[in-house]
Amino acid sequence: MKYILFLLLIIFSISSSAQNPAKWDLKTCIEYAIEHNISVQQADIQSRIAKLQAELAKSNQLPTINGSTGMGLRLGRSIDPTTNGFTNTQFLYNNFGLNGGIQIFNAGRLTNTAAASNFSWLASEADKFNAVNDVSLSVATFYLQVLSAIEQTEISKIQISQTKQQLAATKKRVEVGLLPELNLLELETQLANDSSTYISANANIEQTKMQLKALLNLDASQPFDIQVQSVDDIKLQSFADLQPDYVYNVAAQNLPSVKAADLRVKAASKNELVAKSGFYPSLSFGYNLSSNFSNVFNYISGYNLTGLSTPNAATPFVTVSNAKYYIQSPVYSPTTTKRNWGNIWNGWSNQVNNNFGQSFGLQMSIPIFNGNQSKINYQQAKLNYRNANLQKENTNLKLKQDIYTAYNNAVVAFNKLAANQKALAAAEKTFAFATKRYDLGLLGTIELLNNQNNYLKAKVNYKSAQYEYVFRIKLLEFYKGESLSL
Repeated sequence: MKYILFLLLIIFSISSSAQNPAKWDLKTCIEYAIEHNISVQQADIQSRIAKLQAELAKSNQLPTINGSTGMGLRLGRSIDPTTNGFTNTQFLYNNFGLNGGIQIFNAGRLTNTAAASNFSWLASEADKFNAVNDVSLSVATFYLQVLSAIEQTEISKIQISQTKQQLAATKKRVEVGLLPELNLLELETQLANDSSTYISANANIEQTKMQLKALLNLDASQPFDIQVQSVDDIKLQSFADLQPDYVYNVAAQNLPSVKAADLRVKAASKNELVAKSGFYPSLSFGYNLSSNFSNVFNYISGYNLTGLSTPNAATPFVTVSNAKYYIQSPVYSPTTTKRNWGNIWNGWSNQVNNNFGQSFGLQMSIPIFNGNQSKINYQQAKLNYRNANLQKENTNLKLKQDIYTAYNNAVVAFNKLAANQKALAAAEKTFAFATKRYDLGLLGTIELLNNQNNYLKAKVNYKSAQYEYVFRIKLLEFYKGESLSL
């Protein structure tokens, strides 16, 4: 038993590790978010509901068949269903029925309703993939923010290390009297500030991770760490492959938001035809098959002779030898017997066969006046179709505007990256010169720290510009239809 429990524990641990990796890369995060994000799950439920509605609309074109049966006991005065006569006796009844029909002509109402529901379902499917894209893009955004925060933390650690080295060297000089103690205090203050910057950077990492875990629908208390990747190792496409016109033409064919808008236009067009069918007559065929059975509990099983009838003036007579003899009739009293549960069903098959009835017929419904409902429904359907076309046009315009905006932002990010790269090179060179002058005693601590802080700020700005540029390019690649990956 202990071995079995130990084996189950190992299997559970392996399963947990497989579900929640120690290091999450971008692909794993996106796949997990697609499966567990609440917005995506809700979009999937809406898509399934729309699919069921489409199946129902399609099934409405099929013939209908409905069966019914009933059994019961009638008491007091009622109509016997087998004789249609009134009776005061208790009897058991049993009936059967089968009915149905089919629409023969309805001006395409059922067909167009099924087509409109199918287009609506496909639009909901596109909405689901649109939700998947939104979540994927959000996950990629926060993932890059976590990487950027980690880079800034590493820069802060290097800054602390450099400040500690300067502090140690300055302390030795102060001890031998080469530098005043003020220099040492200024470096200690700088070290405290660097430590505060490092703590803030770490807090920023945890905060961004919490936002990413919320997108993944992970428990806030669950351990979570991403796979660190240098921004310099991220592969990016060139601007030549991401021209806005080309990206827009590709996105207009592939993005689910555009497909959803187009499908809703088609659904609105079919709904307009459905509303128009309200002006035409409809013809349907129907049928009904029925039969019934009934039997009384108390029945006459025989007769007993109780005497003869009493003669009166109306009683017939015969004359024999001048003697008149009245003709009397025998009087009988019926003997009733109560049927048991088995006998009550006697004659069931014969009654069902004898009472079997059928009816078939055609029914036409002609709209004459229904309070302008058909007219208003048709006008509303035309307006809905117009609105769907406007929504489609607006979706295409917004998509084009978003792509051109993303391209312009990518150009700005590229120029910003180049400017920050030059600033970093200049700040690095200035800090190197300042360090040499400080070591020679030609520069004060405040000036050295200013140059050091400028160098740190230049590195942070450069890394931020790198990640911003990566995000802008990845956004254009996403519009182009490329998968989000690093």
